Amino acid sequence: MADPRTYRPKAGEIPTEPGVYRFTGDGGRVLYVGKAKNLRARLSNYFAPLHTLHERTRRMVTSATGVVWTVVGSDIEALQLEYTWIKEFDPPFNVKFRDDKTYPFMAITLGDEAPRVMVTRNTRIRGAKYFGPYPKIWAVHDTVDLMIKAFPIRTCSDSNYKRAMQSGRPCFPGQIGRCGGPCSGRVTIEEHRAIVDDFVAFMSGHDRRFVTDATKKMKKAAEQQDYESAARYRDRLLALEAVLEKSAVVLADRVDADVFGIEHDELSAAVQQFIVRGGRIRGVRSWTVDKELDMETAQLVEQTLLRVYADAGRDSIPKEIYVPAVPDDVDELAALLGARRGRGKVKVQVPMRGEKVALMDTAVVNAKHSLQLYKMRRSGDFVARSNALGDIREALDMDEAPLRIECYDVSHLSGTNIVASMVVFEDGLPRKDQYRRFSIASSTDDTDSIHQVLTRRLAYLRGAPDPDAPAETPDPLADGEVDAIAKPKKFAYPPQLLLVDGGLPQVGAAQRALEESGVEGITLAGIAKRLEEIWVPGSDYPVILPRGSEALFLIQRVRDEAHRFAISYQRQRRKRDITSVLGEIPGLGPSRVKQLLTAFGSVSRLKAASSDEIAEVKGIGPQLATAVHDRLRSD
Repeated sequence: MADPRTYRPKAGEIPTEPGVYRFTGDGGRVLYVGKAKNLRARLSNYFAPLHTLHERTRRMVTSATGVVWTVVGSDIEALQLEYTWIKEFDPPFNVKFRDDKTYPFMAITLGDEAPRVMVTRNTRIRGAKYFGPYPKIWAVHDTVDLMIKAFPIRTCSDSNYKRAMQSGRPCFPGQIGRCGGPCSGRVTIEEHRAIVDDFVAFMSGHDRRFVTDATKKMKKAAEQQDYESAARYRDRLLALEAVLEKSAVVLADRVDADVFGIEHDELSAAVQQFIVRGGRIRGVRSWTVDKELDMETAQLVEQTLLRVYADAGRDSIPKEIYVPAVPDDVDELAALLGARRGRGKVKVQVPMRGEKVALMDTAVVNAKHSLQLYKMRRSGDFVARSNALGDIREALDMDEAPLRIECYDVSHLSGTNIVASMVVFEDGLPRKDQYRRFSIASSTDDTDSIHQVLTRRLAYLRGAPDPDAPAETPDPLADGEVDAIAKPKKFAYPPQLLLVDGGLPQVGAAQRALEESGVEGITLAGIAKRLEEIWVPGSDYPVILPRGSEALFLIQRVRDEAHRFAISYQRQRRKRDITSVLGEIPGLGPSRVKQLLTAFGSVSRLKAASSDEIAEVKGIGPQLATAVHDRLRSD
């Protein structure tokens, strides 16, 4: 571990211009790349006293052996150079984009003599127009199949096209009706180019014009009793409408925008991108990010946009980009994207109202689901779980791997409705049938609550039978009444590892409960949420598990599950309490109580409402509203 003072540059040596800096480690490996509007001001933050730094920042500066910087002409150049170096050096302390797989696109090769439509993952075909990305390969194939029914353009390969044009015989896809290019012999190159233009225009968002045109032509052909032509226009109309149904309308016509939803915790983040063209969702992307240093949402937004648009074509950058939080240097970022786009400005902003807010909410919900799925799949891997349990054993100096882990968390509302949760993980997987909830009548603080809960739980382990010993079965032939076969008692199985949500104070309270109970053989630890530090009794320094390790991932998941379980119980208690209070009011039955809670959305809003506002709820008159108002204000 290096001392940052050994390589700290003098303040006068660091320029005050914008630039990009690199922390390097042994062998010159780049550990972290960052940018700054003022290099001197930014770098001085890294060389503050170690105890004042964020834990992960402290690990980075003590792992480094040097720092170098490069001055650039503007903040925009700093953005460009930062991304270039991150991509080149892949620094371990910068964010890691995981599962950023290559998504399939629909491409139209406009640079060819006879453009073709194709499904590809290559986004660098010269002169091609791209649509997508699509979440699944079958989704883009389905869209292509529908589109060539409405706009029959070339689908055959270049070699088949050249062979057909030289020989005068249609290509094989053309013979079976799957290719509408000049090689099929049905259209000329000029006529084919016109159909291609219509194909691109429809996919670009000019939807209704083609639907209206197909409808008019179908009706006109039917009036002229040209039923074959009417049938063709009908099939084209059905194909167009099917494509439109696959692309949900979310914004006004001709709105081109990208919407990014982000959900993250201390270790990982999930990003969901909706690509909206012509007011419709034309593509969806999602990926996960592993975080090494602590990052706010705004910083993740900046890194995400640089990642997405750094190598994107001009047509892939929309006029509007909606994000959950705006980076500090949003003006420079927008200018950089505008320069890459090559026409007009790019707006990077947080949606404030209407349909755009609703779409952002949908993107965030999808990001939450993606993050949850990522964690579930990662924790479901047997090898990963085994490695995690082994690493935890080594980190906490345990005699054996913690095959049973119990975690406790306390939840309350401003000191009221105090509850606690106990969750159980065995072999790295949750055992929800053994979860428990605790109600706490009174407590001075969280440490007192932890002490109470663990005292109650550990009382069940005093004199508990050996869980590996067979249960005693009474002899059915013996005299007297036969008792039921003995079952394990409640809370009978002791954990190898007992976790509490919190730092040294909570660990100290849990240690007191353990000592008072006389139970031995249980390893105790606490996890502090802000820095993801593992605290053990009697230690002045926390145990730091490597970022991105399976061990830290498992412990975080156990802690988060305990927190979720406690919060859900606390909310149930609050709802039950307010329901019982309202139920005491004469004339206010369960249905009207439900109407009140539904109308105001939360207990706090109902308590803050005036009697006139309460009276506006259906079925609640002025007299009953006054009674509700007075009863809630009296508590």
